[in-house]
Amino acid sequence: MKNSFIDFIKIYCKSGDGGPGCIHFYRDKYIVRGGPDGGSGGNGGNIIIQGNPHIHTFFHLRYKRHWMAKSGCPGGGNNITGSNGKDLLIEVPIGTIIKNEKKNVIMEITKDFHKKILFEGGKGGKGNAFFKSSTHRSPYYAQSGIKTKENCIFLELKIFSDVGFVGFPNTGKSTLLSVLTKAKPKIGNFAFTTKKPHLGVVKMNFNSFLVADIPGIIENASEGKGLGHYFLRHIERNSVLLFLVSSETKNKKTEYFILLNELKKFSYKLLNKKRLLAISKSDLIDDKKKRKIRNLFLKENIIFISSFTKEGLIELKNKLWNLISN
Repeated sequence: MKNSFIDFIKIYCKSGDGGPGCIHFYRDKYIVRGGPDGGSGGNGGNIIIQGNPHIHTFFHLRYKRHWMAKSGCPGGGNNITGSNGKDLLIEVPIGTIIKNEKKNVIMEITKDFHKKILFEGGKGGKGNAFFKSSTHRSPYYAQSGIKTKENCIFLELKIFSDVGFVGFPNTGKSTLLSVLTKAKPKIGNFAFTTKKPHLGVVKMNFNSFLVADIPGIIENASEGKGLGHYFLRHIERNSVLLFLVSSETKNKKTEYFILLNELKKFSYKLLNKKRLLAISKSDLIDDKKKRKIRNLFLKENIIFISSFTKEGLIELKNKLWNLISN
């Protein structure tokens, strides 16, 4: 579905108000002036947020921006406490960051079925029976219950994956993802085929790891060129970065350092992550050219791969798994 990948959204939440306490006095056939027996109001419903591993975007929230929990019911006579308002559950993808109106982080959802109270419901008001004492036998007042406010929050998604693919457009990232995993990203011989992140699971015997392909980066992406830096936040939580440089590129070292520089402009912490450099489309070059390329990157962990001939893919998976595991 077009535009189904939504990784940032603004919603409005309001937890339930507390129910009002009751002012009531006991009455019976032979009792004219009984004591106070007004019950307390019920508590308002909470707004609860929970991580769902089967949800990967905020698309399900696109047409439901207002979330309002039920209020507590009023207290009743005969010391009857009002029922509590029903809690409201909002399910979000794993890796969701919740921010307030000032864009300050409130909480993060980082585990499967991780559940937290986002906004607590208001406390129910006490009925007049609560205020009865030896000096005040017939209180004629009760609490109204705590009212809650509507809150505007921002949900931001940072995808959890073990490996993130980084490279210029058209370097074979999407093709590599489709070969290593069962993912089916759009593949084409033109710039910015990938306009949203794609995820896939790489299986290693009895183990597996998650990889993410983000849209291509170009020089001056930090200044808004191409698709900009918008999707780079999805690799902030990767433990390993796989840089792809095409064998068809004339200035491979220049392209590699452009990528490093753009990541540095976004967040210097990205340069501290474990990384592996892969020369893609290596079936198009001979061994002599491979030796020259290897000499260009003496200080880098480099590997030659081809999604077409499957060259180096087993070695690539082993190297990535070793980087993830160590």
